[in-house]
Amino acid sequence: MDRICYQKKKKYTKYKLEETISISIGLIPPGDVSRYKISLSKDGNLTIRERYTWDGPSGPTLDTKNFMRASLVHDALYQLMRLGDLDSDKFRKSADQVMRILCRQDGMNVFRAWYVYWAVRLFAKGAAKQHVEPIFVQYAP
Repeated sequence: MDRICYQKKKKYTKYKLEETISISIGLIPPGDVSRYKISLSKDGNLTIRERYTWDGPSGPTLDTKNFMRASLVHDALYQLMRLGDLDSDKFRKSADQVMRILCRQDGMNVFRAWYVYWAVRLFAKGAAKQHVEPIFVQYAP
């Protein structure tokens, strides 16, 4: 089992990754994908770099240790879908399955892993939808 090191945040995002993690997830993109803090190689190796921030498990659920790694990987994969690097029609179900597998590997009971999986299958489609509007970066001052 791969451990993650993270810090609980107070605003906007709840957690910050404190150490880079690499994990083979078996999700094979058409080519290597790399964004700011996330890389997914064409052989299915996902790397999430130190200082990546995410909001932890979503929905009416508890942020338990047996859900943290799965929520990190799931959020990173959904971010790649929103950015258009992964096709959500092709990869969303696989990303949800990876989340369920990681939950079980990290000690989540079968029933909770099952309902967490079905919650994202039924309610998280919009979170994987590609942004069609450009994201503008602002500078100050």
